[in-house]
Amino acid sequence: MQANYIPYSETRYFSSLICDYLVQKEHLKPYYNRFSSIENFKGQIKEKQKSYDHTYRDVLTNALMVQYEGFDVSPHTLANIKLLNDRTTYTVTTGHQLNLFTGPLYFFYKIISAINLCKALKTSYPDYDFVPIYWMASEDHDFEEINFFNFKGKKVQWNREASGAVGGLDLDGLDLVYDVYASQLDKSKNAETLKDLFKSAYLEHADLASATRFLVNALFKDHGLVIVDGNDLCLKRLFVPYIQNELVDQLSFDKVTETNEKLSKLEKGYKIQVHPREINLFYIKGNLRERIVEKNGLYEVLHTGLRWDKDELLQEVAQHPDRFSPNVILRPLYQEVILPNLCYIGGGGELAYWLQLKSNFEAQNVVFPILLLRNSVLVVSQKQKVKLEKLGLSVADLFLSQNDLMDKITKALSDINIDFSSQKAQLKKQFQDLHQLAEQTDKSFKGAVAAQETKQIKGLEHLEQRLLKAQKRKLSDILERAKALQDELFPRQGLQERNVNFSEFYLEYGKAFISKLTDNLQPLKEEFLVLGFNELEDSIDPVASSGK
Repeated sequence: MQANYIPYSETRYFSSLICDYLVQKEHLKPYYNRFSSIENFKGQIKEKQKSYDHTYRDVLTNALMVQYEGFDVSPHTLANIKLLNDRTTYTVTTGHQLNLFTGPLYFFYKIISAINLCKALKTSYPDYDFVPIYWMASEDHDFEEINFFNFKGKKVQWNREASGAVGGLDLDGLDLVYDVYASQLDKSKNAETLKDLFKSAYLEHADLASATRFLVNALFKDHGLVIVDGNDLCLKRLFVPYIQNELVDQLSFDKVTETNEKLSKLEKGYKIQVHPREINLFYIKGNLRERIVEKNGLYEVLHTGLRWDKDELLQEVAQHPDRFSPNVILRPLYQEVILPNLCYIGGGGELAYWLQLKSNFEAQNVVFPILLLRNSVLVVSQKQKVKLEKLGLSVADLFLSQNDLMDKITKALSDINIDFSSQKAQLKKQFQDLHQLAEQTDKSFKGAVAAQETKQIKGLEHLEQRLLKAQKRKLSDILERAKALQDELFPRQGLQERNVNFSEFYLEYGKAFISKLTDNLQPLKEEFLVLGFNELEDSIDPVASSGK
């Protein structure tokens, strides 16, 4: 099948920073190590091979075996865990929050991007093995960001009080969420599978981390995905020197602040995604996850009575490293220290803050990974494809703002020329003679000519807009159908992948949905993918995009 792609820069949904990164603008090259081309992985493998402490492999595999105890581990995943003990095995990592029932659809695109990149790397570098990693953000505490998912335009939400790291949350109240969700499903085989998945994950496990591991493992175990929970005592022990450095030297703050200043002064004036703190660590224990701050030589945990001097705190780190949780600045460093990782796959926002971190990695002698923008996908059903064709639209047209889309359709279908560009050009030409005349008299006449020109140009623009509105009323039926279709494919005028949960598509296509995504996502293609699903054949069908 010939897939259809749209350049990210033509979608209006990606920042100038990410678009500039994808075309490797020269001024951004100091902020990443190697660009994400298949050829560049050769150098990345060699660099990681030399710098990575291979004694960590045994700790990593043992920790993973403990984390997977009680779960149905597929032969493929088990083989990949064991491969991590081999000095010629490297990882490709993506990470995500513990969103309820996986949250937005792009969660799948992240993981499948990692799986497919490992396949591509194995083909190009057969002497090495590559393991896809999903890093669970079990230490996050932003419960409001993860306690819901959208299903058919409605929010399915888990309402409860929550504090501390979300991975440790008990699952109280999710039986009620299950009842609400199940009531919206039909009696089909795919619906029953979804019910079983939700029930088995959230009603039969003790905490959110375990539930998420079960769910993600059930969905991707046949692809060999390995799930890592960084909130692990054995893994945190490997990170102790970096925790101590963060508390005493506060190197991350200095380096990232310096990088932020440089990025903000670039010609484009890129938006700074994250700002470092003097200490980029939280203290976690039970339901507590609070920042560590230094005041007058003493260290304290905010909103608690916990305080230490420097020696006492370093002793606390040595004895209880699991109580120290890295924030967004330090978590990437933690990941790259403990994993034999080559590449991090993330969304635009994630890559934006990773680009702020390279100088800190260099200062701490940790290899900076290749950064790869995850695949983005728009799924189009056969019915939607037919609607597109009847309207004479391409999928690329639907990436326009709704107002611009309505204007484009109206101008294309109108039997009257709504574009007054030629009239405005003619008017300006006429005023050129008056401007020349004005140069020969006083300033007041010159100003009057300029004012009259502006007034008449604005008058033409006003007439143009009135004519456009009149034609829109005449074509209202077609425009309403176009609006409805765009709203289907771009819910809330945003990307489908950021609003819709996988279960809407699983309900329609079942396992074929995941398998077709796996067959078609090309992580190194680095363009926006449009996939047309054919309901009758349960297969993917090409969809017209930009005509390229």
